[in-house]
Amino acid sequence: MDAQVLKQIHLLQQQAASLLVYPSVLRQEPGQALLRLLAALGRSPADRVDLLKAYGDWFYTLATRQQSWQSHLLDQILLDDNPFTQATQRTDLSDLPQPLVAAAAADLRSLQALYTTCTGDRLGQWLAIAAGLSLPPVSWSAADDPKASASPQTQTIRAQFQAAADWASLLPDLAQHYRSAGVGDYARYRAFRWQGGRLEGIPHPDPISLDALVGYERQKQQLLQNTEALLAGAPALNVLLYGSRGTGKSSLVKALLNQYGDRGLRLIEVSKAELARLPDILPLLRDVPQAFILFVDDLSFEEDDEAFKALKVVLEGSVVARSPNVVVYATSNRRHLIREFFGDRPRPSDADEIHNWDTVQEKLSFGDRFGLTLTFEPADQDTYLEIVRHLARQNDLPLDPKTLEFQALQWATQQNGRSGRTARQFVDWVRSTSLLSVETGSQEA
Repeated sequence: MDAQVLKQIHLLQQQAASLLVYPSVLRQEPGQALLRLLAALGRSPADRVDLLKAYGDWFYTLATRQQSWQSHLLDQILLDDNPFTQATQRTDLSDLPQPLVAAAAADLRSLQALYTTCTGDRLGQWLAIAAGLSLPPVSWSAADDPKASASPQTQTIRAQFQAAADWASLLPDLAQHYRSAGVGDYARYRAFRWQGGRLEGIPHPDPISLDALVGYERQKQQLLQNTEALLAGAPALNVLLYGSRGTGKSSLVKALLNQYGDRGLRLIEVSKAELARLPDILPLLRDVPQAFILFVDDLSFEEDDEAFKALKVVLEGSVVARSPNVVVYATSNRRHLIREFFGDRPRPSDADEIHNWDTVQEKLSFGDRFGLTLTFEPADQDTYLEIVRHLARQNDLPLDPKTLEFQALQWATQQNGRSGRTARQFVDWVRSTSLLSVETGSQEA
């Protein structure tokens, strides 16, 4: 290996080892594979088998992700959760400790060297020389453009990195990106599930959009207004969405994530089984700049349910001040969320509790602890058909209006009654039968 090339490889290893606040950028498998390859290339004399294996591992891990090293590195920088990225979310760059800013600038210059130097072609050429190959190996390369699902904000900062002569000059823009997009899992995911006392990211949340939801416009606008207040840092209310099954209550909450995710909204789904540990979530979210909806679907309680007490603490607060960036949005088919039996009502013969009516009133008034209650009445025929027509237009259903309405009403009668859910199921059924008819006709032809 040429001495100048060896010197360059050793410098890259030193730059990777010198990272002060961004070392975890290289801890994912692509970064580790690159470090192993640089170590194999930097040995003198080189071990041909070790070289080929290290190169194969590096190629394989990038091919598995269908991503170039450059694209992967930018992703890790934008997502990294470290002392600098955490501090920039709470404090202006100019007010951060100078050693922390200097360390971030030095790390970005080191990472830029790994970005610009470690191209697939160059590493392949070095391997061919070190291993004595007659031809360079196949090099992995993929477009450095961000994924199609990346937000415009992420695409912009990535383009700045790709064009910048000195990555340290991007510190102000990068700090702004961290403040608005978040870091770590809060940047990687928009939806989470509270499971086993920890947050689990949901890679593919429900893609439902507000445009797909028709009817209940007043309720929709009230929920949007409350969510806008949450995002603006203004007082926002906990919301109970109550009403008939299939009216789109859950879909409306999930659609908020797709509407406001780019503005820092995050959704945390909490199941009934996990409600008892609900207060444990709040300390995790208090100092995070994003806004969070704790989503509880199909809410109801049994008598003496521990989950009731936990949710009551979250709704009403405790000695600890309420986090202004967190609200609870719950759906239920019951207006009175705690099941009440006739036997619960006090009678002169009762000897169990002197103030039994107080207990009953506490049960009945639990729903009042939500600041805003939105009621979703059963869909009438006009509303049901409006939803069907809207979904039919979105999906280009090959039916004339009269046939569409006739079949939709038949479907509602035979299936689950008139509701938004029934309308969606009907449209999906028409789409599937139409596609099957087209495929059958093509095969017969």
